[in-house]
This record gives sequence, structure tokens and C-alpha cells, in this order.
Amino acid sequence: MGDQIARAEEFQKKAEKKLNGWGLFGSKYEDAADLFDKSANSFKLAKSWDKAGSTYVKLANCHLKLESKHEAAQAYVDAAHSYKKASGNEAISCLEQAVNLFCEIGRLSMAARYLKEIAELYESEQNIEQAIVYFEKSADFFENEEVTTSANQCKQKVAQFAAQLEQYQKSIQIYEEIARHSLNNNLLKYGVKGHLLNAGICQLCKGDVVAITNALERYQELDPTFSGTREYRFLVDIAAAIDEEDIVKFTDVVKEFDSMTPLDSWKTTLLLRVKEKLKAKELEEDDLT
Repeated sequence: MGDQIARAEEFQKKAEKKLNGWGLFGSKYEDAADLFDKSANSFKLAKSWDKAGSTYVKLANCHLKLESKHEAAQAYVDAAHSYKKASGNEAISCLEQAVNLFCEIGRLSMAARYLKEIAELYESEQNIEQAIVYFEKSADFFENEEVTTSANQCKQKVAQFAAQLEQYQKSIQIYEEIARHSLNNNLLKYGVKGHLLNAGICQLCKGDVVAITNALERYQELDPTFSGTREYRFLVDIAAAIDEEDIVKFTDVVKEFDSMTPLDSWKTTLLLRVKEKLKAKELEEDDLT
């Protein structure tokens, strides 16, 4: 490992010497780029991630001097992937540089891919607000490139996080939109009931029984097969329990559904919020009597 670091530093010295010395403009940056590339690889082999990252940034700068924007963008991506193992902030900064360059040269699907990676880095840091921003950007880019599946994945992330932040209407709109578009696609059609279930759970969180009932009617019109699903029955029964302010019924309905179709942590969290509101309402009414 020490040998690799020594080699990396040696390559780096030679690269810096090339940049600071005399020589033809183009060839000096090409030679330095080759040496920075070797240096970065050696730092990677030594698992010296910060140094690998900063060396890839130097490589990117050489490519920019040569006006090789695609190579520069790729070097920024390599820098980000090295920094990722040590520093999330540096990784995000490098990916943003890569995205800007990919946009400049019209490689929008690459830009979309790395916007999604930035969103995932923010997600891993629990920075949900920024994750939403970048998943939204990524979804737009994927949509423009007609990569529907990836666009939908990003939109679902936005909907999921928006609901966590209690932005239920935003989540509802996204899930309903994805369900609508999926109906016309044979590959995506099977997921419609899941999207409508998620939208329905967000409706439940808003606590407006009339709105829930109206939404369920709308979902039936959207997809006539929905009313025959377990998901539809679940939403109807939960809405009835809320209307009747019956916590025991609410709990039984959730338990029964969960035993057939296990609820993930996102749905469980939202349903617990609904239950807490129901409990609070019950206590309020007990205080009044």
C-alpha cells in the first residue's frame, strides 16, 4: 500500500512538472493528464480516497484545458466515486460539475443518471429536502429522454419523501399521475394498484373522509379493475373506521391486510400517524363528555 502511495506521488510530481514546464500547449496538458490518471489509480489502489479524488479533479482540469468536456465530466465522476468513500460533500460537488458538463455536450441521459446519484447521496445523509430537489431534477431529465421507468423511480422517491415531510397533496398528485401513465403501458400496468394504494394512504393522512371517498370513486373511474383489489377494500375499510372513529376496527383492518400483503415501513409510518390522529380525536371527545 505504501508502494502505491509512493508511486502515486511520483506520478503527481511528474504531472505538475509537465504543467509548470515549457512545451506545446496541447501536448503538455495531454502528458500531464496521462500522469494524473496513473497517479489517481495508484491512490485508489492504496485506498487513499481523498487524494484519489483531488487527483481526478486535476485530471478533469487538464481535460478542460484541452476542451475535452466528455473526458473532463468522466474525471469528475471518478473523483466523486473516490470522494464518496470519504466525504459526501466533495462527492456531490464533483457530480454537479460532471452534470453541468454533460448538459453542455448534450448528454442528458448521463446528466440524469448523476443527478439521481446526487439525490441518493443526500438521501444517505438524511437530507430529505435536498434529496427531493435532485430526484425531481433527475425525473425531469429522464422524462425528456423518454426513460420512463427511471423517471418514475425518481418521482416515487419524491412522493415518498414529500409524505414523510407531511406534504401529502404533493405525494397524492405524483402517485395519481404515475398510476394514470402506467395504465397505458403493459409493463407498468401491474403496479397501478400499488400507486393508488399509496395515494389513498396519503389521502387518509389528510384526515378528510369526504376527500377519501371522492378519491376512491376517482380511482375506480381511472382503473375499473381497482375496485376488485385487496388494496381498494383496505382503503374503503380504513376510511369507514376513521369515519366511525373506531380505533379497534382500524387496527384490525391494518393487521388483516398486513398478514396478506406485508406493509413496508413507509406505509406503516403513515398509518401510525393516522391512528395517532384518531386516538387524539377520541381523547378530545372523552374530555368533552
